[in-house]
Amino acid sequence: MERDWTMREAATASAPELIPTRNSLLGRLKDWEDEASWRDFFETYWRLLYLSAIGSGLTDAEAQDVVQETVIEVCRRMPQFQYQPEKGSFKSWLLKLTYWRITDQLRRRQRGMEQVPLHLVSMDEQLEQEMPAATQEIEGLWESEWQRNLMAAAIQRVKSKVKARHFQIFDLCVIQEWPIVQVIKTLKINRGQVYLAKHRVGAQIKKELQELERHPLPLNPRK
Repeated sequence: MERDWTMREAATASAPELIPTRNSLLGRLKDWEDEASWRDFFETYWRLLYLSAIGSGLTDAEAQDVVQETVIEVCRRMPQFQYQPEKGSFKSWLLKLTYWRITDQLRRRQRGMEQVPLHLVSMDEQLEQEMPAATQEIEGLWESEWQRNLMAAAIQRVKSKVKARHFQIFDLCVIQEWPIVQVIKTLKINRGQVYLAKHRVGAQIKKELQELERHPLPLNPRK
């Protein structure tokens, strides 16, 4: 039931009104090789970054800036970045990047200066620092959103790959939790078709989740 609830929440996670569409971000991403991979990276993680910023008390505009600055920072660091899971997870690394961008926005707001440079210390120094204990709330929010965000991304990927009819059946049965009898009657299909669609789409989502966990970064970063 917990997995079904997560799928239901994830399916509505990509509400258009939440999507940051700053042209400056998309324009910057076009300057990097393998644009498709970076766009996929953005579509996978923007919601996690955005909701973490909103949950920290930022406005919509400030949260969009956090998304933009964090993604650009990830892009900028890729040529030198070596992912070493034994030294820390990608999830923790991305959290630190996001935390410092949120801190920048709060500092900017408190000072009331829109155009001041945000980075009072270098990003390298920031990533070496431990986050203050007072950030437990943001870490808790990050943990609660992480798996839900990956589920949302996996569902969106699968939706574009499987037959529309199969996804519709899966959506009604698993995400919207319709009784099977109601699905059969509404779509005029038999029970076997329902089970087959649920199995195929569910297996694809599981596969996408595993892929996201194995490869959290674009496969072909700029050289």
